[in-house]
Amino acid sequence: MSKVVLDASAMLAYLFDEDGADFVETALNDDACMGAINWAEVLSKVEDKGHSSNNLTRTLTEQGLLGNSLTILDTTENDAQLIAQLRLQTKQLGLSLGDRACLALGMRLKIPILTADIVWNDLSLDLLIQQIR
Repeated sequence: MSKVVLDASAMLAYLFDEDGADFVETALNDDACMGAINWAEVLSKVEDKGHSSNNLTRTLTEQGLLGNSLTILDTTENDAQLIAQLRLQTKQLGLSLGDRACLALGMRLKIPILTADIVWNDLSLDLLIQQIR
């Protein structure tokens, strides 16, 4: 079972070797997961930067990362309800649907979330959020 949930910002830091990438690499070596919505965010950003999301997926799978050290999890109906309920609580901080999906996954699994989004420090949730930078 995964020990940590990765937010899209954390995975992107790892992929593009930004500050905090080493922290994410350690988490990946210890089993991590990511929601499908956040994975879509990562793949979209990869495409935005002019890279192929298909190539990335293939490379990460061949390296044994995707599907082993990193598991992509589906969003459940209960997650969807929680994502909606988090809207009012997080709206003033500007959290996106993807951000709330990540929070919902962490709450469902009851495991910490890794993120690079500093604004998450201002959340008042019964959830451990760890900054990678």
